[in-house]
Amino acid sequence: MDDISASEPSSGTESPDVEAVMDRPELVDDPLVSGFVRGDERALRAVYDEHGRLVFSFCRRSLGPERAADATQEVFLAAWRSRERYRPTSGTLPGWLLGIARFKVIDILRSDGRAPLPRDVSEGLEPSESDEAMVNRTAEQMLLAEAISQLPDRAQRMVKLAFFEDLTQTQISERCDVPLGTVKSDIRRSLEKLRRHMEGFDDAARS
Repeated sequence: MDDISASEPSSGTESPDVEAVMDRPELVDDPLVSGFVRGDERALRAVYDEHGRLVFSFCRRSLGPERAADATQEVFLAAWRSRERYRPTSGTLPGWLLGIARFKVIDILRSDGRAPLPRDVSEGLEPSESDEAMVNRTAEQMLLAEAISQLPDRAQRMVKLAFFEDLTQTQISERCDVPLGTVKSDIRRSLEKLRRHMEGFDDAARS
């Protein structure tokens, strides 16, 4: 991360996105968000420490271990240089970072003239699915899994029962022995958090 820390901040006036952060108290209170948007290199280090594992895992699964470290470095350099494009109101920071990572991986694969690595990351994909679609699908699946893992234990269980076991909310209430209203509110809040992760992913641009 030394190369990232040494990178010069982008020149120019403060973007409207920074003002958007200031208008959202819950975002201002997050030093990883407000500091990153403002160009605080200490925040960049903290962002790397918190979300680097996710980006590295995606790069490793898509490119292989020999390329993963360099690709991860490129992702964070690209994110740092384009940080003024990040809109905290449009999605989470890890979602945005993984959105950049999928473009970086696709660009590397194209420049190498080769397809994404292993078959284990393409389970469930149609044989005719393009390499780009495969990379996008892998990124989305990893981001969703990461988002679910960040939910409270009870909410995690309810989301998994709803979407992986296809149980109704009434069935979940009975299985978890909690009131139906609690199930509804837990799932609603959980879906909002998951949605913000995916919105950040979709808001990322090729850098």
